[in-house]
Amino acid sequence: MLRVFILFSLFIHSCIAAPRIPAAVPATKWLTLNGQEPAVVARGGFSGLFPESSASANDLAISTSSPGLTMLCNLQMTKDGVGLCLSDIRLDNATTISTLFPKAQKTYKVYGQDLKGWFVLDYSADTIFSNVSLVQNIFSRPSIFDGQMPVSAVEDVLGTKPPKFWLSVQYDAFYMEHKLSAAEYLRSLGLRGITFISSPEIGFLKSIGMDARRGKTKLIFEFKDPEAIEPTTGKKYRELQQNLAAIKAFASGVLVPKDYIWPVDSANYLKPASTFVADAHKAGLEVYASGFANDLRTSYNYSYDPSAEYLQFVDNGQFSVDGFITDFPPTASQAISCLSHQKGNLPKIGKTLVITHNGASGEYPGCTDLAYQKAVDDGADVIDCSVQMSKDGMAFCHDSADITATTNAMTTFMSRATSVPEIQPTNGIFSFDLTWAEIQSVKPQIQSPFSTSGGFQRNPANKNAGKFMTLVDFLEFGKSKAVTGVLINIQNAAYLASKKGLGIVDAVKSALKNSTLEKQSTQKVLIQSDDSSVLSSFEAVPPYTRVLSIDKEIGDAPKPSVDEIKKHAEAVNLKRSSLVTISESFATGKTNVVEEMHKGNISVYVSVLRNEYISIAFDYFSDPTVELATFIAGNGVDGVITEFPATATRYLRSPCSDLNKDQPYAILPAEAGALISVAAKEAQPPASAPSPPLDTKDVIDPPLPAVANMGSSDGEAPPRAPTHSGTIATSANLGLSLLAILALGTTLCC
Repeated sequence: MLRVFILFSLFIHSCIAAPRIPAAVPATKWLTLNGQEPAVVARGGFSGLFPESSASANDLAISTSSPGLTMLCNLQMTKDGVGLCLSDIRLDNATTISTLFPKAQKTYKVYGQDLKGWFVLDYSADTIFSNVSLVQNIFSRPSIFDGQMPVSAVEDVLGTKPPKFWLSVQYDAFYMEHKLSAAEYLRSLGLRGITFISSPEIGFLKSIGMDARRGKTKLIFEFKDPEAIEPTTGKKYRELQQNLAAIKAFASGVLVPKDYIWPVDSANYLKPASTFVADAHKAGLEVYASGFANDLRTSYNYSYDPSAEYLQFVDNGQFSVDGFITDFPPTASQAISCLSHQKGNLPKIGKTLVITHNGASGEYPGCTDLAYQKAVDDGADVIDCSVQMSKDGMAFCHDSADITATTNAMTTFMSRATSVPEIQPTNGIFSFDLTWAEIQSVKPQIQSPFSTSGGFQRNPANKNAGKFMTLVDFLEFGKSKAVTGVLINIQNAAYLASKKGLGIVDAVKSALKNSTLEKQSTQKVLIQSDDSSVLSSFEAVPPYTRVLSIDKEIGDAPKPSVDEIKKHAEAVNLKRSSLVTISESFATGKTNVVEEMHKGNISVYVSVLRNEYISIAFDYFSDPTVELATFIAGNGVDGVITEFPATATRYLRSPCSDLNKDQPYAILPAEAGALISVAAKEAQPPASAPSPPLDTKDVIDPPLPAVANMGSSDGEAPPRAPTHSGTIATSANLGLSLLAILALGTTLCC
């Protein structure tokens, strides 16, 4: 019954995702052994979401992956000789066994090492099927499906009739010591439906060689850690690697950890590729790589984009592996079927704009020359400059008036830290309190938004690279690079005018006029602000597109509010959570905000998109490309504001981003609420209250004050009430000491 429910409810997303086979698919030449497309091998089904080899994991893997998917089952054996699909010989990390039999732990010697736990071979199949259920064995993955799904027998998985089936036999010698034979079990199955059998034990593969040839099953020799000992020969796997021709005598392919192919140095950057694939192909062996998962930290070279890692192994121009073992088969499928062979900067599909957030700030310090150049190289349509002002009136690009998090200013200007409650609740070192020369004396610092919560650093090799740009230099850069447009974000205009005597609006107008951008039509100019009065001051310049930034999370956009926006802006910049609601990393619902804005002829940009899986809902498969598809194809946004423009442009250049095109595979948007509905009701997170609708008072701001004459005691304009569209008024944290500020700075820069 559970399985029927899962097949019915699990993924409108998945059902739509069933691959469509067009009349003719142009052949692509791959650098695999046989020139065919690399295989996608799902380890335990879609084990990145559901417990390994559960019915849900297997069904979802098949329905969301490319047509030729291979399902992998790790074989374990019960004491009565029944084969189960579980990753380990112990049950405790992947099932509820320890709660059922709390005192039944045992210790066995496995390949010379004492292991303690609840071992599969101590239980009959009936005991396991009747009492034990599966749990997710990686704690960062969803736990709400734990305890709901039974353990799968090998025959259960074969019964789903996957396109191809891979049986991994990891512990044959151990089972043989305990009077259980994997070879005899396979013979009892007749190897029916088994496409691949892999093992790290040479003796086992040789023992079933004749049966495999009779059943047309490929045998794959698995390499373990180079210093580990292969049980049959007593040699280290490193030694066996030196004679791949000998392996060809009993196997048609090899399976290796991905580091065998692209090693990583101690700083977590890629070393040059090894010759392993070339050597194996020369010996006539296929090469399969293991260890792929969207929620594992990988080399900084991939910028937290799992598709980039797959492409490194299949689309590097020198070689291609013959397949991947992965916990997230849709991501591998899309990398192979949709994102590979994009040489020559293919044109983007559709009209969605890729807009940067401080340039390519996921890879270089934001708002620096290097971040902007990388964004241009990555194909961004619009590069952005959030304008800040120095004490002596220089307009320059920086994400915030507070330069604490994105520079090393704490080391030099700690004594200049102050409280400005109109801007932020915590103390900071503000640009308007420093001269431009002082600002130029500090080093930029890459900002990693998840460095403290999850330890996710961004490109530390370029942590302090680049230099900040003045607004004038930024505009000249944009013109010279012929990007589609530039976005100028204006912040804190009222405060700067009334309290600091700095006219940021006038500075922007002057720079734009001098750049002559307002007199041409080839490049867009977008003016963004959370202050409607700032946008209204640009009403007399028709070529500009005005963007109202709504920092508040909203759940609805009533017509009166949309009509009010229309008086000040042609577009809005909305938070992701205003379009798709998220609860405990699950997408729980979709709002109608985009449709309501579009009815008012207002474009919608969504921000901020990042690649780190910790920021991506489970429904998006921990994959930034699926999140992009959800907002672009699923919600119909007009632009995505991202810190990783390469990921967005790669998606938009793929034919798979066009859901109206007949093709064998498509990158589909997630269906909000579908994934969480599979969990038992009692395991689901409580429903959160809906976000409030956008109110007209969230849109209307008081008129901008005149720029104060700070040289005259009576020349200061009256202070403007600190009201900002879409933001909640905050008060200063006056108790934050300089010592705490120093600690904060240390944390942010590490």
